[in-house]
Amino acid sequence: MAQVAGLPQAPHQLGDELETEDHVQLNIDFSKINLDDIVLPPGEDFGIKSDDDEEEEEVSEFESGFGNVIVVDRLPVVAPEKYEKLESVVRKIFGQMGTIREHGLIMPIDQETQKTKGYAFIEYNTPEEAQTARDQADNYKLDKAHIFAVNMFDDFDKYMKVPDQYTAPEVKPYTPGENLLTWLTDEKGRDQFVVRFGSDTEVYWNERLGKPEPAYHRSYWTESFVQWSPLGTYLATIHRQGAAVWGGTTTFNRIMRFIHPQVRLIDFSPSERFLVTYSSHEPSNPRDTQKVVLNVFDVRTGKILREFKGSADDYATGGVGGVSGVSWPVFRWAGGKDDKYFARIGKNAISVYETDTMGLLDKKSVKVDNVMDFSWSPTDSILACFVPEGNGGNQPARVSLVQIPSREELRQKNLFSVSDCKMYWQSNGDYLAVKVDRYTKTKKSTYTGFELFRIKERDIPIEVLELENKNDKIVAFAWEPKGHRFAIIHGDGPKPDVTFYSMKSPNNVGRVTKLTTLKGKQANALFWSPIGRFIVLAGLKAYNGQLEFYNVDELESMASADHFMATDVDWDPTGRFVATSVTSVHQIENGFNMWSFSGKLLYRLPRDRFFQFLWRPRPPTLLTPEKEDEIAKNLKKYSKKYEIDDAESSLLLSAADMENRRKVQDDWKACVAEWKRLHEEEREWRMELRDGEPSDEEEECEAEEVEIEEILNIEEEPVAFGFEQLD
Repeated sequence: MAQVAGLPQAPHQLGDELETEDHVQLNIDFSKINLDDIVLPPGEDFGIKSDDDEEEEEVSEFESGFGNVIVVDRLPVVAPEKYEKLESVVRKIFGQMGTIREHGLIMPIDQETQKTKGYAFIEYNTPEEAQTARDQADNYKLDKAHIFAVNMFDDFDKYMKVPDQYTAPEVKPYTPGENLLTWLTDEKGRDQFVVRFGSDTEVYWNERLGKPEPAYHRSYWTESFVQWSPLGTYLATIHRQGAAVWGGTTTFNRIMRFIHPQVRLIDFSPSERFLVTYSSHEPSNPRDTQKVVLNVFDVRTGKILREFKGSADDYATGGVGGVSGVSWPVFRWAGGKDDKYFARIGKNAISVYETDTMGLLDKKSVKVDNVMDFSWSPTDSILACFVPEGNGGNQPARVSLVQIPSREELRQKNLFSVSDCKMYWQSNGDYLAVKVDRYTKTKKSTYTGFELFRIKERDIPIEVLELENKNDKIVAFAWEPKGHRFAIIHGDGPKPDVTFYSMKSPNNVGRVTKLTTLKGKQANALFWSPIGRFIVLAGLKAYNGQLEFYNVDELESMASADHFMATDVDWDPTGRFVATSVTSVHQIENGFNMWSFSGKLLYRLPRDRFFQFLWRPRPPTLLTPEKEDEIAKNLKKYSKKYEIDDAESSLLLSAADMENRRKVQDDWKACVAEWKRLHEEEREWRMELRDGEPSDEEEECEAEEVEIEEILNIEEEPVAFGFEQLD
């Protein structure tokens, strides 16, 4: 009893003790004791820590640092009557960068003057939000006299501890980073692709024979989507605090982070020098429009080069997609390899910015009254602008080509009775197709035609193309990459026609020529191979995934297939493979199929909750046109190596199949041998059951045949004798 008199254990622990040690008896009925009535002496816990005390210790330890607090200096010094207004302005500015805690904004007041002291302390929920506010709000210009200086609260302690004696920092040895282009040196010439499904993201090597080889896998890598940069150097991921880019072949280390809270969309410049990020923020007043923030980053340094802010209405003009009414991409990049200009559409103007200064070209926008849409040439600094009809129809619509930076108008075409207009550039910038929907004379219906600009020819001649049936609805239009042909899906029924045209005629007279029309195709989308020549006619979504692989050179179909409910079609950068996928907009059969360029199904890869399939882009070839021509002429010599590799891969697959069959056969033989062993062990037991009769062997058994007759059915039928007369 002396061992338990001092209550070394809690009552609920004593119950377990009593169950395991029968010799200990306290003669206490714990069911009749109210534990809440027990009061311990002050300061005494008998060595037992309460859960509440532990929780308080954890909280105080978590809140002991000031990593989530910033100090904002150079605020206006205001009198008491303006305190609330200043507090509201500061809260509005810094509230966009994170969630400010309750009572988390403090502006000290001078006790003598009762005015603010010109600085404030702001406490956020997380250190990450505080860091973001420091990065974005430092040097923020409130007005001409007040430019914020923002620092982390913890930095003051760090600076106070700077030693008086200078000590040279330790020079760390240089360790070269991973070459971000090693994936281009794959011995098999394979391409990579990324898929996103559920919470997982996977990168694969695509195999010419067999299923793909996994290269990298990561769960919860992104919070919304992933995106390759245009040349394939980086893979971008999206997070609550901003975006990040990763690089490599199989490791995918993080290269840079771009701080932009609540980022929703991103866009790379064509040469990967710049990254544009976008976010929208709900206004404090429900009657106000959403606030939009766009940042332009330097990809290599992660530094913000230019910030744009405004309402959603300011960025809602033009574009082909987006969120919350904002068209995306807001900024469109000029063609070429130097990323020299980017532009956005505004009210009666197009604002063109120079990347060298991140300012307006010549400090003013290009004035274009009532401009509705514009697009850049893929290869040159040429703007194509569309202006709708004005002045009640008395002023015609027009499409203009403007050279940048000179602002010279290269060509203009007036258009009448226009309902809508869309512009399509050929990938080399050689041609521009303008699809024009026009009203009929009665204004009750529309018909469609095309204005075809020959950009590289003298005076930029324009040719008009009208379909044989002008009332046909245009379902899809697509240029052949790096080529002179284009395809149009047109018609109103479930099986429209597909017509192919060429900008070159047999007699080279500079007129568009119809090549052929394919009647009644179940297609609503066109996907050219990136090298031209081949095209996939696809019936996506409601068209149940019908696919036709077509050779435009020979004007013949290579194969027809289907991928039920397919939502996307993607060619690999080399034009050798086609991926079709069903994303999670459909709840069944999610995943993707891989096809050869000629329409042969290579493999399927099902994935639940499948969201994305993206091929890794390849940069432009470094070969000269002469070298490319030489390779084309001697293709058999260069292809011999890959034919040998394919043959070896086939042999390896055959050997693997043979090994697998041999293993299955060995497993079967082992199973039979085990069965025979057990059968032999049970022989005596079976003889016992048969009263000692050894009847295991077939020859020891006597066979007896038993015949059983069973009447299945009885029918009565009268039989006529003689012959009946036929009518």
